[in-house]
Amino acid sequence: MSELIERKIPTHVAIILDGNGRWAKKRGLPRNMGHVQGAKNVETVCAAAWNMGIKYVTMYAFSTENWKRPQDEVDALMKLLHNYMKTCLKTAKKNNMRVRVIGDITRLDEATQARILELEAATKEYTGLNFQIALNYGSRDEIVRAVKKIVERANAGEIAAKDVDEAMITRNLDTADIPDPDLLIRPSGEQRISNYLLWQIAYAELYFTDVLWPDFGKKELELAIEAYNGRDRRFGLVTEQET
Repeated sequence: MSELIERKIPTHVAIILDGNGRWAKKRGLPRNMGHVQGAKNVETVCAAAWNMGIKYVTMYAFSTENWKRPQDEVDALMKLLHNYMKTCLKTAKKNNMRVRVIGDITRLDEATQARILELEAATKEYTGLNFQIALNYGSRDEIVRAVKKIVERANAGEIAAKDVDEAMITRNLDTADIPDPDLLIRPSGEQRISNYLLWQIAYAELYFTDVLWPDFGKKELELAIEAYNGRDRRFGLVTEQET
């Protein structure tokens, strides 16, 4: 840990929560038990991230594509997410953690939407870790919603085509006031982005591991940061060695 402190710590880490179902299957348990264990692991990783000096953590909890899963699994996930909002409020208070939800929450049931709004309002002044939960989130959907906002302003005569630039698009995304991720982590052995923060991770480092999400703890996070420190982050610039 002392070596980690001396090295560069990413400001923002994004994580795709993957492998819950396989974790349960390996143990002969129902898939939902994997999701339950995965939810319990969120606090562990958030605490480890904050202690390492990470300021923002964004976790992909439920995608726009997850609605295509078997209905019983979707129902179980919705129930788990609804209950997690209450648990998260207690965790946030204990850890001085600000919580925000990104994604289109209008498809969620009204009770869950109310809990999300309550959670965000109750934690907005907290000064510890900034924790973002991606619910009913898909990056393409997010970009489409951002474009629609811009078009509406253009139709109202508030802006012209020449006014549209990267900054304007960024301001209309769900993550408008959140810095772009420096590091994207995907557990479970899969090596794809799965429609997650496509605009925001343009210059993020990508880290893949075979460890399943429920088993991804402090040690695995440290290994990800070790790998991050081994990358040559040039943000698209040409170094002297390459000229």
